[in-house]
Amino acid sequence: MAVPGPYPGAAQVHYPWAAPSNDPPAAAGPGPAEHGAPAYGTPAYGTPAYGTPAYGTPAYAGAAYGTGGGSGPPAAPQRRRSVWPIALLAALIGAFVGGGVGAAVAHDSSHTTTVVKQVISPSSNPISSSLDIRQILAKVQPGVVSVQTNLGAGTGMILTADGQVLTNDHVIKGASTIKVTLFGQKDPRAATLLGADAANDVALLRITGASNLPTVTLGDSSALQVGDGVVAIGNALNLPGGPTVTSGIVSAKDRTLDDPTLPDDLIQTDAAINPGNSGGPLVNAQGDVVGMNTLVIQQANSQEAAQNLGFSIAVNNIKPLLGQLAQGVSTAPAYLGVGVITLTPQLAQQFSINATKGVLVSEVSSGGPADKAGLKQYDVITTFDGTPVTTDSGLVALIAKHKPGEVVKIVIVRGTGTQTLGVTLGSRPSANP
Repeated sequence: MAVPGPYPGAAQVHYPWAAPSNDPPAAAGPGPAEHGAPAYGTPAYGTPAYGTPAYGTPAYAGAAYGTGGGSGPPAAPQRRRSVWPIALLAALIGAFVGGGVGAAVAHDSSHTTTVVKQVISPSSNPISSSLDIRQILAKVQPGVVSVQTNLGAGTGMILTADGQVLTNDHVIKGASTIKVTLFGQKDPRAATLLGADAANDVALLRITGASNLPTVTLGDSSALQVGDGVVAIGNALNLPGGPTVTSGIVSAKDRTLDDPTLPDDLIQTDAAINPGNSGGPLVNAQGDVVGMNTLVIQQANSQEAAQNLGFSIAVNNIKPLLGQLAQGVSTAPAYLGVGVITLTPQLAQQFSINATKGVLVSEVSSGGPADKAGLKQYDVITTFDGTPVTTDSGLVALIAKHKPGEVVKIVIVRGTGTQTLGVTLGSRPSANP
């Protein structure tokens, strides 16, 4: 179920899943560990989950998980970093506009340990002592669970006493069985999927026959400030013996990564996040959940490693979704089925394109909505459903406003002429086993 990894030069984004639940923890490598070596690992988002290329050239617009056919993207500067969902060992797979995602499992047999001496000066960080962290854990940790599927493992948070559990969509994507292990217990309990929002990477589970369970408290992520202390708790690498706890600070707020398939407005933290952490809480000094740990950047490009770049979905972006998910509503992004990259003067000159703004179609998924409508490689999309298109991420945002089955008009530039095509948007292809 492995899929080719990120394109050369692409930053590698891994989803913090956990290692495959039926195997010993894999070598600590980037990626999610949910789906086997998925989870936002390989793959995060199931075996497909943000696949390759993610953060690469081209920017596969349309969050669409999934890859498609096509003769390949045009030569263009590679500028995207690869991010890995934290499900264990997942490689971000290029997302087509509304396409599917896949992941590859990566194992690293060589390990280098570097000892760095640090001088730490007094700090006003609200989480400044082991006692403070112990108090936070006493409040939060009982409500944190490990999530195991037939594909891998991740983390979850109990929201209600009757067993509603919040986790990442990529942790359970494509799974046929889901089990949840409560803090301090050894025997897993069966769980079912209530609803999922693939575009926002959020899923809600229910533990079968549960009652009187401890819960976490959802806080206010808008109150966070850069420099605030935070704690991450999760099933890192699916290690036996209980959850892993790490601490750090809020490194940045409202971070939008250069990949249209990833959620926006992320919280960046230097608290260690690893495969298996996907779906686990990022907690403030008051013990309130302010984010859900989801992905980590482990490589800036093929030659440069990155460190301490973890990302969480802000809890304020999750709260509005919970009502529908609890009612069993699952949503999926509309699917166009093309790979695109923002048009630049250099690309326009290189491919003799008679347009100054828009997105260049680098690939067309065979048999997808775009292919059926007549879009071709090297077309330039300038308008989508009446709205001008200037960037690949902008196109993704426009597609996200629609549902599968809707018909939209797309204006393209092909050669020296302009055409208007009617496209019936589809649903992203199912993940490959």
